[in-house]
Amino acid sequence: MGKIIFYEDRNFQGRNYECSNDCPEMQSYFSRCNSIRVESGCWVAYEKPNYGGYQYMLHKGEYPDYQRWAGFNDCIRSCRMVPPYTGNYRMKIFERSDFGGQNLELMDDCPDLNERFHTRDISSVNVMEGYWILHEHPNYRGRQYFLRPGEYRRYSEWGSTSPTIGSLRRITEVN
Repeated sequence: MGKIIFYEDRNFQGRNYECSNDCPEMQSYFSRCNSIRVESGCWVAYEKPNYGGYQYMLHKGEYPDYQRWAGFNDCIRSCRMVPPYTGNYRMKIFERSDFGGQNLELMDDCPDLNERFHTRDISSVNVMEGYWILHEHPNYRGRQYFLRPGEYRRYSEWGSTSPTIGSLRRITEVN
């Protein structure tokens, strides 16, 4: 069971909301989010309701202001807990939508996708095992996109407005 607490003000001050399950809409609980404390579990916080907009991976620990979780603003409107997982990791990335073009199967983290795949355009993905985070830039920087097992026929299905991906990693830490 995971537990995350969202605070309206920096340094864990002001109105707060405690959560232990996926929550598709949190606007009624607080108007802004400037700090977060993850007491247990691994979470993805979303800028918009229903798991839309910017995505932020949050591991156990304290985030006294939104820059600490690489936030672009103080807006968090939904969250999802990453289920505990101890199995294998396997995904296949494709250059084109609907699983077309050049492809590569991955089972481990990749800090520089262009170096390994010779392109940064990933338009579809098949996650066969495990939970993954795609990053907009190399070395796990920029916008983040949470992927669970399943087929993603186009980049918009994981919340991106562009096929550009610089790096990706497995979500292995869920405590």
